[in-house]
Amino acid sequence: MTVEADYSLLEKLLFARGPGGQEEEVVAVCRTALGSSCDEVWLDPANNLIGLIRATGVARETAQARAIRVMAHQDEIAMVVKRIAEDGRLHVVALGGAFPVNFGMCPVDIMGESENLPGVLSFGTMHGTSKSSQSMDILSGNVQWSDVHVITRRTPDELARMGVRPGSRVVLSQHWRRPFRVHDAIAAHFLDDRAPVVAALGAAEQLAARRDELAQDVYFVFTTNEEETNAGAQYAARTLPGLACIALEVGPIAEEYGTRLCADPIILTGDEKGLYTKTLSDALFAAAVRCGYKPQPALMPGFASDASAVLGSGSAPRAGCLAIPTENTHGYELITADGIQACTRTLVEYLLSAE
Repeated sequence: MTVEADYSLLEKLLFARGPGGQEEEVVAVCRTALGSSCDEVWLDPANNLIGLIRATGVARETAQARAIRVMAHQDEIAMVVKRIAEDGRLHVVALGGAFPVNFGMCPVDIMGESENLPGVLSFGTMHGTSKSSQSMDILSGNVQWSDVHVITRRTPDELARMGVRPGSRVVLSQHWRRPFRVHDAIAAHFLDDRAPVVAALGAAEQLAARRDELAQDVYFVFTTNEEETNAGAQYAARTLPGLACIALEVGPIAEEYGTRLCADPIILTGDEKGLYTKTLSDALFAAAVRCGYKPQPALMPGFASDASAVLGSGSAPRAGCLAIPTENTHGYELITADGIQACTRTLVEYLLSAE
């Protein structure tokens, strides 16, 4: 895919709402894109979307035994209803690693069972006094989820009829999901993990015409619930053939990690769950170099991925992580326009050279 084609697909994925456990809109976009690339496409019992490209240049048993699982997660950070107040306000908590500041005071979509409702995420007024704890928290910059509510302008009975209850997901409204071009960069909420998803779909498209060059089958796994429990990745790692998992991710830009905002891919050597498989990280690094990039190796104790989760739990014996450099992770994120292409090219080069 071209940079412009990547952007068009990214926009579709950004408009698709995908809180953990309710990623159906994202699945629909990805399934359509995978249809022309993969030999098989299916949804597994954990609601992971899986696309398989079979290697045709080696014996079938060998291709399956060497299989590689490429993982990019479908879910986004979101909120979930904790309780409903008598005036119809929703009290919410984070679904995934987020604080109120990651969203700000903003429009939201409340995902009821029968329909999606508009709402507004509110921290309360900043023009109060010490008699209002919310006002004091806003003024001090210490807003917590206990300070937050969602304005619905509905009664509890109306909300109940629409299927809004504790456990209902609340997501950033489609009103605020359109990507924004910033010179040579793209900014949007939920580039984590929509940009790596685009990279994975692009890699599947390229490999579809090069099956005879592969030494192993490739499973593209679009995982569920990464932001909460890594449940989808854990299930896929235990049930799909193969030994190695590669997570495609966004990579935080931070001075402490020595990472910079550019196209050059970040190759994770370790994160908060432990070290990645060295030989696999080295192979990703070498693949990026062969593609003409200056890869950024990074050890990130404040980060985690599907790959480190399955490695740490013993669900997979080998795992690595290839990431798109990203500013403002879990906020209004920003990547360079060519960052997705760099991730795609590096991944394809690695898969074609893997043994």
